[in-house]
Amino acid sequence: MLSVCTKAGKAIVSRQFVEMTRTRIEGLLAAFPKLMNTGKQHTFVETESVRYVYQPMEKLYMVLITTKNSNILEDLETLRLFSRVIPEYCRALEENEISEHCFDLIFAFDEIVALGYRENVNLAQIRTFTEMESHEEKVFRAVRETQEREAKAEMRRKAKELQQARRDAERLGKKAPGFGGFGSSAVSGGTTAAMITETIIETEKPKVAPAPSRPSGPSKALKLGAKGKEVDNFVDKLKSEGENIMTSVGKRSTEAAKVLAPPINMESVHMKIEEKISLTCGRDGGLQNMELHGMIMLHISDEKFARIRLHVENEDKRGVQLQTHPNVDKKLFTAESQIGLKNPEKSFPINSDVGVLKWRLQTTEESFIPLTINCWPSESGNSCDVNIEYELQEESLELNDVVIMIPLPSGVGAPVIGEIDGEYRHDSRRNLLEWCLPVIDAKNKSGSLEFSIAGQPNDFFPVQVSFISKKNYCNIQVTKVTQVDGNSPVRFSTETTFLVDKYEIL
Repeated sequence: MLSVCTKAGKAIVSRQFVEMTRTRIEGLLAAFPKLMNTGKQHTFVETESVRYVYQPMEKLYMVLITTKNSNILEDLETLRLFSRVIPEYCRALEENEISEHCFDLIFAFDEIVALGYRENVNLAQIRTFTEMESHEEKVFRAVRETQEREAKAEMRRKAKELQQARRDAERLGKKAPGFGGFGSSAVSGGTTAAMITETIIETEKPKVAPAPSRPSGPSKALKLGAKGKEVDNFVDKLKSEGENIMTSVGKRSTEAAKVLAPPINMESVHMKIEEKISLTCGRDGGLQNMELHGMIMLHISDEKFARIRLHVENEDKRGVQLQTHPNVDKKLFTAESQIGLKNPEKSFPINSDVGVLKWRLQTTEESFIPLTINCWPSESGNSCDVNIEYELQEESLELNDVVIMIPLPSGVGAPVIGEIDGEYRHDSRRNLLEWCLPVIDAKNKSGSLEFSIAGQPNDFFPVQVSFISKKNYCNIQVTKVTQVDGNSPVRFSTETTFLVDKYEIL
């Protein structure tokens, strides 16, 4: 049996590995303080039936109670591993902190001893086993998010149909179509119809919309079975009671991309400009590699605007390489910076995302780094003083949801924060210090963080960075859209996203 108790013998968290009654456990722990002899150096004490092997932890004791036949050397090694688990989950060795993380500790203890016998595991394996991710859970969440996105897209499509019907009715001088279903009366009139459609479009609440029905035919996707339905019903019940259910995503860049909601007023011609950066720097300076990929995706929802041309403005001076889609007229793009099909009589696909232009930039020029990170760990006795600073070199950018992730040594507790611009989070399970900055722009282009913790300089690398921006890096934009016939302008909307694929300081 293992227990973390006070000096008076009061159990804070206790785990028995063989069958024992609660009365027996409380009796053994109550007798422990009376048996201790402070004048001796050893950390075990024996009675007629059991052996107490213990380790002081500031104001607490960690006690391992075994039979007298057990190997005391193995017991001491097991106790040492138990004591190293505590700082992984608790910032301080205090009673309230251990009580708050009692279940996490019990799960970790079960990985060390099973059915009364020591398992051959180390601290890294315990961390891996307790953090084991579920593939079925990931699939379930992915399916759920896809259903929500499809429901929102269907809602916007229906709203646009209502708006279009109202416009057609006004153009023909007819009365706008009514909307029945509210008792015995029907809502009609242009103003009321506009109010209803605008409300549908502008309402972007985090409530889960009803999922679209799935086809009854066979599917190649993984089926979650009855358990998935039970979890689904449980989550819906929690939401109906007012609980906030958060879903996590593996990558931070994907998580940040969902923060930027899709444009409320999406026109019939919509462009999505997306860039992803992959960057590796050395800790002593120097850009090892920087690669950026960008693309313009065209989405047309009305076939009246299927025969169009996009006017592109490229203000990039860094030598970016451009490449058009094989069906795009390259001569027209080279001569007039316009994207149009080789055959002007043909139309762009309807209701699908089509990549019409992509670009690539690869360089080792340090002046091209959008956000520089400087990490200076310096040894001070048994600990390290770490100074980290950032600076925005590309001042035209506005970076949102910036997270700078610094690895920490395991088993040394939480870092002591000195000065900081922004906020921080300490993830004791992953041994990470996350420096969080909501916005970095020209007005807030630099900042620093100072902290101290036991470790060596190499323990704090690689430093990783994630962010998202509504402005693209290469400054390639679509300025105008015109129809092929008559060259008349077409209204369009644009969504720009600049994401991180990999951003590391090694």
